[in-house]
Amino acid sequence: MLSKLKANDWRTPQNFLILISIIVPIAFSSWQALLNNFVIEEAAFTGADIGLLQSVREIPGFLAFTVVFVLLFIREQRFMLLSLAMLTIGVAITGFFPSVWGLLMTTMLMSTGFHYFETLKQSLSLQWLSKEEAPEVLGKLISVGAFAALCTYGVLWVMLEQLHLEFKWVYLITGAVAFTLVAFIALAFPQFKTETTQNKKLVLRKRYWLYYALTFMSGARRQIFVVFAGFLMVEKFGYSAADITLLFLVNYLFNWLFAKKIGRFIGRVGERKALVFEYVGLIFVFAGYAFVEQAEYAAALYIIDHLFFALALAMKTYLQKIADPADMASTAGVSFTINHIAAVVIPVTFGLLWLTSPASVFLAGAAMAGVSLLLSLNIPEKPEEGNEVRILAWR
Repeated sequence: MLSKLKANDWRTPQNFLILISIIVPIAFSSWQALLNNFVIEEAAFTGADIGLLQSVREIPGFLAFTVVFVLLFIREQRFMLLSLAMLTIGVAITGFFPSVWGLLMTTMLMSTGFHYFETLKQSLSLQWLSKEEAPEVLGKLISVGAFAALCTYGVLWVMLEQLHLEFKWVYLITGAVAFTLVAFIALAFPQFKTETTQNKKLVLRKRYWLYYALTFMSGARRQIFVVFAGFLMVEKFGYSAADITLLFLVNYLFNWLFAKKIGRFIGRVGERKALVFEYVGLIFVFAGYAFVEQAEYAAALYIIDHLFFALALAMKTYLQKIADPADMASTAGVSFTINHIAAVVIPVTFGLLWLTSPASVFLAGAAMAGVSLLLSLNIPEKPEEGNEVRILAWR
């Protein structure tokens, strides 16, 4: 385990995880922060167009279960680096294709890399970390990523407001920097061994049903935030690209300051209490989105919403406690697919609903958070193999 590795050897699995946690904030966060302004200002997107784009973006997530088949031919660590290369290249070329079809193609490339990476990161993190250290270390990784995003958004603001660079050059610079980091990691780190050989087939177990249900609802609810909360800021309140960048800057400042503490909090109070707290808060946040009329209040809701994301790592530690160690890779792929079942459908369908009633989109998000709350109450105080749920245990 990571805690037993020699302190003088910097090429450790934990340092590997830390460095890869820097790459996504540089590449994907840049893509996300600029997206709403880029598609509105240069590609003339409507709510329906952005819904279509986001649905296409989630297709690779829906197909994440295929990771287990690719692992028949390539090791997890190497596949992860290849996925990061796809992500960074996709971001780098985004600004050169300001049209619906151009963005659909670059987004598919970027998203395929992103979703395979996230699947593999979850799998390797839960394999390399002990159950005792996982909550705090996973929180630390979020904190590291938040600090990287904080720096990225600061640089984005300078490039947009001070240097007045076009979107295409900002995308190219951030994508190229992230790709350079991928190349460095690939050359610097050895291949690490895992203690347990992973199943190279799809694994669906009845006793994981609660984790699957929580994952499905998380994917459905997350789309409301990812797709429509930022779009609300631009369309309704007229936020500029620099304004959105500053908003993300504040978001990641909070994550940098509190994510590690949140990990410790989860380790102390347990997964059930942490998730209950998250879902109660999200009900109020989504209801607030539906009726907010002032830009300042909308920004506050956006920041609070983003901060709740860190609590979602409780689902990962819950899985680690109840799952067979050999199931981590396969279950990570299956869970990402489950997470994206709703994600493929919701952006495009809710994009059409947005045209008639934006408030209804966010009220649906509040209802989803309510369902997640009910599910989280079924998590035991001390989840483990054989004690996965409080009621309706299926073997």
